[in-house]
Amino acid sequence: MWVFYLLSLPLTMGMVVMTLKYFAGPHVPTYVLFTVGYTWFCSLSLIILVPADIWTTIMGHYNVGISFFWSFSYWSTFLLTWVVAPTIQGYEDAGDFTMTERLKTSIHANLVFYVCIGAIGLFGLILLILLRRDWSGGILGLAMACSNTFGLVTGAFLLGFGLSEIPKGIWKNADWTARQKVLTHKVAKMAVELDDAHQEFSNAIVIAQATSKQMSKRDTLRPYMNIIDDMLFQMLKEDPSFKPQGGRLGENDMDYDTDEKSMATLRRQLRRAREEYYRYRSEYTKFVLEALELEDTVKNNERRDVTGWKYISSFRPERSGTIGSFLDMIELMWRCILRKQLKKLLAIILGCMSAAILLAEATILPSGVDLSLFSILINAVGRQEVLVQVAAFVPLMYMCICTYYSLFKIGMLMFYSLTPRQTSSVSLLMICSMVARYAPPISYNFLNLIRLDGDEKTIFEQKMGNIDDAVPFFGKGFNKIYPLIMVIYTILIASSFFHRVIEYFGNWKIFKFQNESEDMDGFDQSGVIILKKERSGLEQGHKVGEHVIPLARNFNNVTIDIEPGSNNVEKVDTELKSTKVMEDGKRGQLQSLKEEALIDTSREAINNMDLVKKNVTSSTADSSNLQNVTAGSSSRFASKWEAMKTGFQNLKSNIVAKRFIPLRQGQETKIDHVSSSESLDEIFERLKQPTMNRRGYYNDDDHDLDIREMRSSR
Repeated sequence: MWVFYLLSLPLTMGMVVMTLKYFAGPHVPTYVLFTVGYTWFCSLSLIILVPADIWTTIMGHYNVGISFFWSFSYWSTFLLTWVVAPTIQGYEDAGDFTMTERLKTSIHANLVFYVCIGAIGLFGLILLILLRRDWSGGILGLAMACSNTFGLVTGAFLLGFGLSEIPKGIWKNADWTARQKVLTHKVAKMAVELDDAHQEFSNAIVIAQATSKQMSKRDTLRPYMNIIDDMLFQMLKEDPSFKPQGGRLGENDMDYDTDEKSMATLRRQLRRAREEYYRYRSEYTKFVLEALELEDTVKNNERRDVTGWKYISSFRPERSGTIGSFLDMIELMWRCILRKQLKKLLAIILGCMSAAILLAEATILPSGVDLSLFSILINAVGRQEVLVQVAAFVPLMYMCICTYYSLFKIGMLMFYSLTPRQTSSVSLLMICSMVARYAPPISYNFLNLIRLDGDEKTIFEQKMGNIDDAVPFFGKGFNKIYPLIMVIYTILIASSFFHRVIEYFGNWKIFKFQNESEDMDGFDQSGVIILKKERSGLEQGHKVGEHVIPLARNFNNVTIDIEPGSNNVEKVDTELKSTKVMEDGKRGQLQSLKEEALIDTSREAINNMDLVKKNVTSSTADSSNLQNVTAGSSSRFASKWEAMKTGFQNLKSNIVAKRFIPLRQGQETKIDHVSSSESLDEIFERLKQPTMNRRGYYNDDDHDLDIREMRSSR
């Protein structure tokens, strides 16, 4: 009985430790890591206890050990998710300077939440007293059923979404062309998000330094400002590659020196700006590396006969020797052949498992029919302990994955973020609270799918109580009705019913859930250009994200002809060679970081305009020779000319309306008004003149002076 449970415990502990190590940021305190790890472990221990509980029920033995572990794991997760995790989360989010003040801020922030929960609990207790007079099932079990009613109902819809989206997503990602399209869109969006986060971080640094400058050394708030100065100095010391640019002060940005609470707000703002910046940089790096690796895979698949079935990577040198050649061949077979087919096979298997779960959920209502494949399988293996527990554990773990996938997907859009090696303490605590909140309902939902001989109840079902007792005003059949509602909801999700309804009513697009299928319509032009420049930077020894250029802001209307199914990057490379002009020509002649940032911005603007100018020139030359080509090629060149002409007109209108917003100084750079009557050469001459307004930029010389002052003060 304990074999499977004792083997699963160390594996669960190892999985929790590896997950924390992969997602936790570098500044997460040890007590937060311990709290999150212990909460995850208790939640997963509930999951792995279900198969052992089913086995003891089949054998007809009441095990005291399982009863103890159920109570211990359940009430541990209950206290962690409702008391401990929210308190520590508010403590970590507070910007106060002492432990007492941070605890006060945390309790005050959670006070409204606790009051609401208490009011709902009191109302439910009064309602149950009025509607229920038979307490033979036990008040504690009734309280457990009440506490999990919300998780049972909402968890069913989260489960339905995951059952549909996970197999579908794996199948779509197996298509290289579709995945490349998705990645170009993600890279373009993340580049813009990263640029915005860089601006916010730079603004926070400028505000902190300006507040420090205007505060005298005898000010009563000066000790708090010294703490912020030390934190800022440590931030810049940890990442010397970060160069603040574009920071400027707003109207109310100099009001942080009024009292201790305002200083705490300044500290919290600076810390959150740093976390946002590094989170977006991590996500941007992840998508760029995935896109570049996928490009390598496509190229190796097309040229495997030429390379002798050896995988050639652009991220590492070629392996040498006989063993190196063998490893290259194994890597090519895995990346180009096996992995793609295994993804499709996995999608089919998970799709069948999703269908089996939906069938089991849909047939809970009929009492005389048992169409649950898991129930049939568990009863068929009889008294074979290991097979019974494996047959129960596999579908239960898949249900957990589907539920948590939906929970993370929705939560990351509104509440928290889950980013590799950059997840903050607040996000980790909120995620662990959600995981603990849904572990018991998932286990209870799975136990409802299993019909044991004699309709015997497991120990957990006896302890947890019946949801029908918790919600008597819904009737005795509510425990069997809500899964059927989830099945209907899942079928509507799988058939894209809600997507079609929202598309039909155009004004409802604000309720549209963002998914990757919307990014498969075509390649994102700016994303392709960014990937091309990142690959060029890697070949020159730079790191990913070192020179982020969100060209979506400048070329969102320029079209690039990319044929689906082809190697898009090679085609784009031949058309975009002019974007490398003046990239490294004058870097050694710059005298300061400020001038470097300004000149780089001017150069990038000229490069982008040179790209359009060269394309216009080449298109003009092609149009002059239209009479010497065939009719088919004539229409093709004419369409390209019209597209380029339209793109240039849109770009010119953007120059007039937005004054050509560059990357870092997008909101500060100003270019003189360009009239519609000016010629193309006049536009280029005007852009080449250094007429940018430098007011409002972050002064790196002042920054160096501030750092020296902070060092001397230390």
